[in-house]
Amino acid sequence: MKNSASNPSIIQVLQAQARTMLPIVTQALLGLQYSEIVHQRLAQQTHDIDKQDVENHYYQGLTRAQHSQFGHVMIKWQLNHHDNYHSADLSHEAHVLKSLDNLAQNQSHSVVIAPSVLAYHKIDIQVLGQRQQLTVLVMRYYSSGSLAKQLNGQTHSSLTDAQKYHFIHQAAHLIAKLHHTGWLHNDIKPSNFLLNSAPKDENTNYRIMPNLLMTDFALAAKIDHSTKSNPAGTPAYLAPERWQGQSATIQSDIYAFGIMMVEILMGERPYKISVQSIDPMIDWTTQHCQKPIPKLPSQYSHYQFIVNGALAKRVEKRYKTMEEVLVDLERL
Repeated sequence: MKNSASNPSIIQVLQAQARTMLPIVTQALLGLQYSEIVHQRLAQQTHDIDKQDVENHYYQGLTRAQHSQFGHVMIKWQLNHHDNYHSADLSHEAHVLKSLDNLAQNQSHSVVIAPSVLAYHKIDIQVLGQRQQLTVLVMRYYSSGSLAKQLNGQTHSSLTDAQKYHFIHQAAHLIAKLHHTGWLHNDIKPSNFLLNSAPKDENTNYRIMPNLLMTDFALAAKIDHSTKSNPAGTPAYLAPERWQGQSATIQSDIYAFGIMMVEILMGERPYKISVQSIDPMIDWTTQHCQKPIPKLPSQYSHYQFIVNGALAKRVEKRYKTMEEVLVDLERL
């Protein structure tokens, strides 16, 4: 079980709370007819870092389970106080997923962008001495994991150039389709692409390369309703203009895709900071805003002009749409 805290004292508090909290969440899920429950991740989130009161915190978890109707499932859940306006976090993600699912069902030959929502629950439970709301979002479990799993160590070294191209092209295609539906993802990275197990090819009797599905739409926003805000997302993938307080746009998604593209090819991200950084946000800003665009080795030099167009520091020099990226990828 993982959590997002790095401070040892915070980790100890979270572990103590987990010992009380998780059995109660388990009982709630059992009551919803889920079984074989395995909690995989628990994180304590903070709405406002300037406030340290209990009501300012909420919890998010990731849990595997079995269901008689749905089979093997992955459950995302959120636990927070009723008077907390951030209770809509998981509700927002469910809304985005349902809208994408409806589009896929209503359009013939439409590309499936994301997993379908199998179930969605909101129930009241008594935990940590208070009445709280448990929000539950249920999706199918994908045993092959995420794209991030393919980019680690020995697994990445075994990928062929054709497989790398396949993942890059698939990801670009999904992002283009998402933008076409009117949504920005705002947190594009390998761990947010699931490997959808592909069927066996009847003629050759081997597994073809799996297709991808996008996941984690907690930060998704309508393209025409994006507003300026503090940088939200994963720092390693945030575009320079986001660090400067500008709105999220199609171009900021394209930038994140450019980072991921380099990661797929090379097995590591182009920009990094020290784990001992005193001020990580300043260091990440310097990396994205001042460091030059990475130069690929000769083996991948034919991708360089696409990387240059995706990772341009200035928005006006970056690709305007993911369709443009796709055209250049297909020319390869």
